[in-house]
Amino acid sequence: MPHLHVAAPDAVDDPTLVLLTVKEAARRLSVGRTTCFALIRSGALESLTIGSLRRVPADAPAAYLARRRAEQQAA
Repeated sequence: MPHLHVAAPDAVDDPTLVLLTVKEAARRLSVGRTTCFALIRSGALESLTIGSLRRVPADAPAAYLARRRAEQQAA
């Protein structure tokens, strides 16, 4: 009988994470890392530093998207 390998859930899809790396946040938003850093730099996407690490709260990508949708609907 063949052995089936079940991949571990990707960190991007892990609902228990409180903080995301910039790469994980970028993947949730379907943008590149550079674009994600630009959103952080502009203040559009919430982030914080822990030591030398940049982290994005897990709810920040959804909050950013909600603001963008509201802005576009208002326009």
